[in-house]
Amino acid sequence: MGNAMPQTAAYFTLGCKLNFSETSTIYKTLEARGITRCPEGGTPDLCVVNTCSVTQMADKKGRSLIRRLAKSYPDATIIVTGCYAQLKPEEVAAIPGVDIVLGSNEKLRIESYIDGWIADRQKRVAVSPYADIREFLPSCERGDRTRYFLKVQDGCDYFCSYCTIPFARGRSRSPRIDSLVEQARRVAAEGGREIVLTGVNIGDFGKDTGETFFDLIRTLDEVEGIARYRISSIEPNLLTPEIIRWVARESRAFMPHFHIPLQSGSDEVLSLMRRRYDTRLFRSRIELVRSELPDAFIGVDVIAGARGETPERWQESLSFISSLDVTRLHAFPYSERPGTLALRLGDSVEPGERHRRTGELNALSASRLEAFMTRHLGREAEVLWESPMAPGQPMHGFTRNYLRVVAPFRPEAINTLTRVRLESIHPTEPESLLGTEI
Repeated sequence: MGNAMPQTAAYFTLGCKLNFSETSTIYKTLEARGITRCPEGGTPDLCVVNTCSVTQMADKKGRSLIRRLAKSYPDATIIVTGCYAQLKPEEVAAIPGVDIVLGSNEKLRIESYIDGWIADRQKRVAVSPYADIREFLPSCERGDRTRYFLKVQDGCDYFCSYCTIPFARGRSRSPRIDSLVEQARRVAAEGGREIVLTGVNIGDFGKDTGETFFDLIRTLDEVEGIARYRISSIEPNLLTPEIIRWVARESRAFMPHFHIPLQSGSDEVLSLMRRRYDTRLFRSRIELVRSELPDAFIGVDVIAGARGETPERWQESLSFISSLDVTRLHAFPYSERPGTLALRLGDSVEPGERHRRTGELNALSASRLEAFMTRHLGREAEVLWESPMAPGQPMHGFTRNYLRVVAPFRPEAINTLTRVRLESIHPTEPESLLGTEI
């Protein structure tokens, strides 16, 4: 590439919807500079890797991807950003082939670091201390997808004992509601039909501005042209009864779909984790959602094998989770994270036992999702269609309550809402339904 401006870039995202949204913003920024997306099968001048670091496995996946890219594209400039880069910049910079490492405060200013690299070809590591990460960098993109992902909040002040996210993302911060409304209006003007609200701890929205998350969703609900909103994930203590009842009774466009992290069904373990609720509060939220929105999709995060989760506490947790009327579990084995308080708490659970417990939760999840899908067979539903995952594949989309539906590809249906009859569970994709357009 010499000292010339790169012409093409390839983008790789690990982790959450927030990372996806920010990668799309980076792509849009570089496209404005004349750097186009590298076509499939081509050789990019730049490789941009947006990493995750929520677990040891996430770090490992990041390292593996970076090494693979360096081997496949030895002449490309490799830029690594995201949570892994923020938490372990020296480790990332030492991976052969990495040229630029950008932290959370720097990732959306990527073009200035590319300019510096072009000028002197010197490796750059730009990472602000987490305590200095206070600026909110906006993002509202869809990339290659139909749905838009609107970043409404960043950072976290909770400092749960097992979690490194506050160190990777900084303190909780938000933009003003009027700026988010303007972004939603632009989505509508571009023809977008659905917006997913993303962030690290979105229920904490407005903590630094004097506004509230409830203020935000009521205002966004009034934006003309947006047919659907989804709340990506919200802490149970911040998902207030007021919000649940409003979504059920008054909202025009917020979908009957909630993702609520639990992490453990043992109050003792929740206390060790420094979570801000107990099982009684969590159950009350699930029961209120079910009473107000009987067909709502309810996803729940659970960590298996955390420090202090004795066999007795594990059985207590499993019993509690089994008693909840939820749709799906996102179960993860506990991962030891350097620098976290959890490393000083209780006895560790053997990795094999963590994975065994995760397997039990995954089996429970599969049965709950199958039962939820089966209950909807024969019904009609409205689906927003998205493009096929690859050429020649059927199109897919989601119902209001987040059931994934597959149907024969019709290009004119993409980004439209049509009614379908839910016929059967997909024979090879057990988390999808086959639908017939009506």
